[in-house]
Formats: sequence, structure tokens, C-alpha cells
Amino acid sequence: MFTREFNDPACQDVREVGGKAAGLAQMTAAGLPVAPGFAVTAAAYRAYLQTGGLQEFTRGVLDGLGTSREQSAFDDADRAISERFTRMPLPDSVANAIRAAYAKLCEDTGVDNIAVAVRSSATAEDSVGASFAGEFETWVDIVGADAVLEYVHKCYVSVFAGRVLSYLAEKEIDPHAIEMAVVIQKTVRARAAGVMFTLSPTSGDRSKIVMEASWGLGLSVVGGEVTPDRFVVDKVGLGIADRVVGNKIIEYRRGDAPVDVPAERRDVLCLQDDEVVALATLGKKLERIHQAPQDIEFAVDEELPEGSNLILLQCRPETVWSNADRKPAFDATAGMMSWITGSISGATAPPAHAHDASHQH
Repeated sequence: MFTREFNDPACQDVREVGGKAAGLAQMTAAGLPVAPGFAVTAAAYRAYLQTGGLQEFTRGVLDGLGTSREQSAFDDADRAISERFTRMPLPDSVANAIRAAYAKLCEDTGVDNIAVAVRSSATAEDSVGASFAGEFETWVDIVGADAVLEYVHKCYVSVFAGRVLSYLAEKEIDPHAIEMAVVIQKTVRARAAGVMFTLSPTSGDRSKIVMEASWGLGLSVVGGEVTPDRFVVDKVGLGIADRVVGNKIIEYRRGDAPVDVPAERRDVLCLQDDEVVALATLGKKLERIHQAPQDIEFAVDEELPEGSNLILLQCRPETVWSNADRKPAFDATAGMMSWITGSISGATAPPAHAHDASHQH
């Protein structure tokens, strides 16, 4: 099988789909909403290396490096391999499987030519150490089956990039020990986005869930460029205890530059009550799964139908209160967002298919 949807139990096999895809499949299996998509398996990568003698060719080039530790030698190897790879398209069996999976994603979401993020999900990432994740690339806003095939191909070429080869040499890892799986995931089109804490970030009260959100992608909130709406939910019973309208003057629609929020939307709460309650329910579930208070980034995707439009982007353990008797690390009056680093998944990269520095699992 060259592709696996996130809801396929086989997509939880790290050796076949890599850490990123397996993590998304595990979240999907736990009933947690992630942006829909599929993995291109390591089997597809193996099939590619078996076309036109690519495996023998790459082995020859790498053997030619000997014990060299010179970056220039790694860069020369990179050039030779990428030139050969560029001339060798994906085998039909792999290309057809990816086309079919992309067509099904368009059909399932009801979005023609859906824009996706194409993320490397190397199968050795977790065993080799987390720092490895940053060695590979992510591209966002890739539209159409032909473009998806092109960027899967780029993921394959990236295994032999000069900086990756030197990194692997330093760690004494054979590049052929890495198998490149690829995550294809819908680009999130956020009507609204924000952050949720499964305790009060200002008081540490474990009986509350607190959300801050604004229109568009979460960049405006994370960057402190708006005063977001604030929602407080009682953890028991899920009643909304407080709603505070923020001052939402700008929004990011596509992740590149902010636009002004029309006057009639500035003073309107960006989340509806049922969305707040649904998010709080997810927050409780994540807290239960991780056995600790969580700091969760979310978005409401305007392209997906109501009921399946809440998307979890990232989940981390909450650090300020969970490490006990420390004072809050931020000024409560400044809004909890001012101290959160990290990025909304995919939103950090401008539409020019840039490298995404977020490297999330």
C-alpha cells in the first residue's frame, strides 16, 4: 500500500509512515479532530529508489565520500544525486496511488483541488532523536494532484541534501537507513483560531478551561497584535462562565500579511457557544489522555462543514502552573498569549512554498 488515510489503523505504524503521520493517526483514532489527510508510505519511497537503479546510484555516490567530513563533499554528493533524481519521475504505481488519495481527500472534504501541506515524515526521525525532525522540509498551500506529486518527489530528494548528509555522517547513520514517508494534510483555512488552557493560566484554577481566540489564523493572537476574545468554561458541567469581547482589528487570512477586520465583525465574538463547549470537551479529553493540564492550539476551518470544522493544531503540557509553586511567567493583564511561543501549524510559512520552521509532530 502506497498511501494510508489517517483513519486507517495501519497509519499508526511508525516504521511505515514516520512519526508525524503516526501521531496524526493516533489522534484520529482517539476521536481528536486533526486536519484531514493521508500518508504516502515508506513503501512508496522504496519503490521509487528501485526505479532506474537509483538505489545503486546513491550508494555509489555515498561510498565515494569515504570518510570525508568536508561540507563541500556532501554538497557535491547532493548535487549529483538530486540531478539524477530530478530526471527520474515517480513510478506510475506510486503516482496513481497518490492521485487517487488526493482525489478522495477532495471528495471527502467537498473542496475541489484542495490546498494541502506536504510534510516530510522520515521513518527514522524518532529513533534517531527529535533534532532530526528539523532536517527535512514542509511546504504549504500546494494545490492540485500534479503539484502534490512534485512536492512528494522533493521530499525524496531532501533525504540526500548536503546538510542532511553531513548531519547523518556526524551521527554515523547510513542515509539508506532512513525511509521517507510523506504527510499530505489539508491546509487549515481558519475562520477563527486561538489557544485553550485546561486550567486558568492566571490563577492556576484546575476547575476552569480558558480560551482566547480571534478572527483568522492564530498569528494575530500569538503575536499580541489583537486583544482576543476570552472564554471561561467550568470544567464540570461545561457551562460558559464568562465571555469577554476583545478588540480584533486585524486578521491573517493566508498566513502572509494581516488585513483589517471589517468594523461589523470587530465586536462580535469569533466563537459560537456550541464551538466553545465542543472545544472545552476536547480539552478535557486531551487532559485525560496526557494526565496533565494542556496548552492547546486550535482553529475553526471555514472550508469544512459545521460539526467537523474544529481542528487541533498542537498540544503541549501546560508549563507555568504544572511546575508548582512558581509565580506566573507573564503579566496577567497583558493577556496569556503574549508569552506563548510556538506557531500555529502551517501558518508560519507564507504561501510561497517556504520552509516551515515549526516542524511539529
